[in-house]
Amino acid sequence: MKRWRALVILGTAQFLMVLDTSVMNVSISRLVEDFDTEVTAIQAVITLYTLVMAAFMITGGKLGDIFGRRRMFGLGLVVYGVGSAITAVAPTLWVLAAGWSVIEGIGAAMVLPALAALVAGEYRGRDRAVAYGVIGGLAGAGIAVGPLLGGWVTTNLTWRLVFAGEVVVVALILCFFRWIEDHSQPGRKVRLDAVGAALSGIGLALVVLGVLQSSTWGWLRPRNVPFTVFGFAPTLFVVAAGGVVLGLFRAWEHHRQAQRRDPLVRFSLFGVPALRSGLVLLLLQNLVLLGLFFVIPLYLQVIQGLDAFETGLRLLPVSVTMLFASMSGPLIGRFAGQRTVVRCGLAVLFAAILWLVAGIEPQLDDLHFALAMALLGLGMGLLASQLGNVVQSSVGEADRSEAGGLQYTAQNLGSSLGTALIGALLIGALVGVFTTTIEDDPRISDAVQQQAGVAVEAGVSFVSTEQVRSSAVAAGVPAAEVDAVVDAYAEAQIGSLKSAILAGAGVTLAGFAFTRRLPTERLGGAPRRDGTAAR
Repeated sequence: MKRWRALVILGTAQFLMVLDTSVMNVSISRLVEDFDTEVTAIQAVITLYTLVMAAFMITGGKLGDIFGRRRMFGLGLVVYGVGSAITAVAPTLWVLAAGWSVIEGIGAAMVLPALAALVAGEYRGRDRAVAYGVIGGLAGAGIAVGPLLGGWVTTNLTWRLVFAGEVVVVALILCFFRWIEDHSQPGRKVRLDAVGAALSGIGLALVVLGVLQSSTWGWLRPRNVPFTVFGFAPTLFVVAAGGVVLGLFRAWEHHRQAQRRDPLVRFSLFGVPALRSGLVLLLLQNLVLLGLFFVIPLYLQVIQGLDAFETGLRLLPVSVTMLFASMSGPLIGRFAGQRTVVRCGLAVLFAAILWLVAGIEPQLDDLHFALAMALLGLGMGLLASQLGNVVQSSVGEADRSEAGGLQYTAQNLGSSLGTALIGALLIGALVGVFTTTIEDDPRISDAVQQQAGVAVEAGVSFVSTEQVRSSAVAAGVPAAEVDAVVDAYAEAQIGSLKSAILAGAGVTLAGFAFTRRLPTERLGGAPRRDGTAAR
């Protein structure tokens, strides 16, 4: 058992990194109330958290090479604990964003690449696959416990206690920090590429910012915008600017490598087919997962009127099956290659999303919803059981930290884009369906249609029908037309949710194109085509 005690500490840290995101997702309604804000503001805070992690994850991996992975893991936990403490006492939304989104995000960016490299360095062969299955399973456990724990605490006490508890868990991990060993071999001194770190962070931030703000600004036709570009909404221009900065980042990295200076990212790593495929699939997996975990709580809380704990109970099936499938990865790997398992996971995930879309109705069918969510978790768990091991096993020891940085960058960029993109599609579809419905409804006069159009241009948020009714009455809408406006909004809610969730099915389907270069050997050292044993 001694050889597994390091995994207990590393796995607990992984559990912690996942826990508070799921807590935030089920606490959206309470956060909106506590901070007197809107759903889109909480969406921005959640997106910023994953964006900060994505922006600094590669840098965190490189700092692990410079200062040592074990040391970076411990220091990152301290930073994460400070962020959790600030979050627990945050008096305003801006302090919440600073403590959770920024400080905790930076701490996680220091911890996670080191964690991935430490696991890969501690274990080999089948043990490594088992270890990554456990890590993936504990991530699933975080998703399982988060909605239940966060939902119960949020409903009966306050969500702040979850973050106060995280400070205690961080302190306990640090007490057993000595169990972790760094097996990396000391090499030449590595220097941090500060320019590359800045360019990558700015580029990623601009891309995600553009996608996030598309629901407010509009994609082409400007709605509620701070400025226009040649008469168009700035959304695509901001995304394009991010792409340009990322292009400069790549050019700068090639320049540093040509001068024999340490780049932040060696783009030659992307020439490893398995690594490249694993990273893309991790991005897509998290885009779908976090996108769905943003919109589904809205369906349960805003439309169905459930509280945070009831929402957590409805999310339990996805969490349980994800935990089970993640932990079963090493066993499944004895009978099927990684490519086969990943393809099965994508197929199951695609079927689950279609089933889920069919069940999104004004009245919740608990059994239908639970079965769809259980199938969703099974597909996610099959992916989680394989992809971390694919990434780390595709590179050598010297590249572990860099691969870990890329791994968690892909995951958190996917999370950022998932919350931003799926959330933007939700609001965009809400606007489109609502506008079309009121225009086609003969019960609604031209004056009220025009009034609703002005309100839509000023910005729309995903709120309850009761809030829409109150706003319509306060705006002087004739009593005979209030019901028609509310009915149109209720129809738009369901339509927009289905559209946003269906987008996840499209992303899942696209994932099949990136499975061709995944390893085909079964777990346990089956020979590769070149005759060498699997790592």
